[in-house]
Amino acid sequence: MPFDVASEVGRLRQVIVHRPGLEMHRLTPENKNQYLFDEILWVERAQEEHDHFVRVMQERGVVVHHLDQLLRETLAIPQARAQVLDESLDERHTGPLGAEALRAMFEDMDDAELARHLIGGITKAEVLDRIPHPQSLTIDQLDLHDAVLAPLPNHLFARDTSAWAYGGVAVNSMHKKARRRETVHYAAIYQHHPLFRDAGMDWWTEGVDDGPATAEGGDILVLGNGVVLVGLSERTTAMGVERLARRMLGSGRVRTIVALDMPKARAVMHLDTVMTMIDEETFTRYLGLPDLPSWTMTAGEDDGNGGVDVVIERHAPEDMMKVVAHAMGLPELRILAADQDPRAAAREQWDDGCNVLALEPGVVIGYERNTVTNDYLRSHGVEVLEISGSEVGRGRGGPRCMSCPVERDALA
Repeated sequence: MPFDVASEVGRLRQVIVHRPGLEMHRLTPENKNQYLFDEILWVERAQEEHDHFVRVMQERGVVVHHLDQLLRETLAIPQARAQVLDESLDERHTGPLGAEALRAMFEDMDDAELARHLIGGITKAEVLDRIPHPQSLTIDQLDLHDAVLAPLPNHLFARDTSAWAYGGVAVNSMHKKARRRETVHYAAIYQHHPLFRDAGMDWWTEGVDDGPATAEGGDILVLGNGVVLVGLSERTTAMGVERLARRMLGSGRVRTIVALDMPKARAVMHLDTVMTMIDEETFTRYLGLPDLPSWTMTAGEDDGNGGVDVVIERHAPEDMMKVVAHAMGLPELRILAADQDPRAAAREQWDDGCNVLALEPGVVIGYERNTVTNDYLRSHGVEVLEISGSEVGRGRGGPRCMSCPVERDALA
């Protein structure tokens, strides 16, 4: 199978990213919170930072696929184009009166322009340039520069919308409204694009069909040898993890899922904002993260419906790291957390100091601003490749957040 992610730290072979574009120009001081950004970006500098991130990966042999190109190529397939438009232009959001005219407007766009607006959104003013007198109350009541189709600036954080693990992919149901339509694009790409349509992967979750049972890739760590670590976070619910568990464990490809009960706060919105894997037995961990209650989930008896029962065991907070180590078949884990003032540690965690992307065991990409964390990792034998994150990090995401691995080696 050409696409498979069997670990967090095996050599990274192929990845999907999204370079900031039109959607970032749509952010304003008034709407930035709605779109989950703490501040508006200097878009040109964000593009430079993202280009550097891509170059660092390519220089280490990683094949980088760009989401906008994959989407553009997918939209060239009539069935895929119809699927994306059906799901993007739901009349519950666009209103039924203008739905037909809007659909015709988007149908008239070429593949590149359509991809640009599906990601970047379209305003009332832009619609009126194409449809001078739309008979739509929904459109008419908007201000001229309001969005008729909302932009998707969080496509920058490619990790969350889909997550590959052990021969399958989870196309995730996203927790926040501002991100839910991202799933439409990844589902169409994986179903129809020539790179993926015949890949034969399992589908661990199926996006918008999963509704409130949300799970996001920032909470899913593929530890290797059939083990998955999941955070129950602000964005990933217990219902979402249960749906993952039934399919993953039922496939026989996954043998253990460990779930951690995380604080429900934006500062720690995903597990990978406080804890990521660096090599086969080493994690970086935010100093302010307490030990957490955890559960192990394993396959039980056949449930009689082609699946398996899921056996759940609860563990005390003080056993958190022992539980993870045991699941991985290790006597203990090596935890790297720089010893610093709690306020300084909180600053670096907020700036994604723990959100590093492993290119191979012991080699990670991190933001240059997190000097204490980076120096500490280097002092313990980790090679840290630094990139700037002054602009791309304004949506609370680091190098791991900005990458969706689709092929990564298993652990030896």
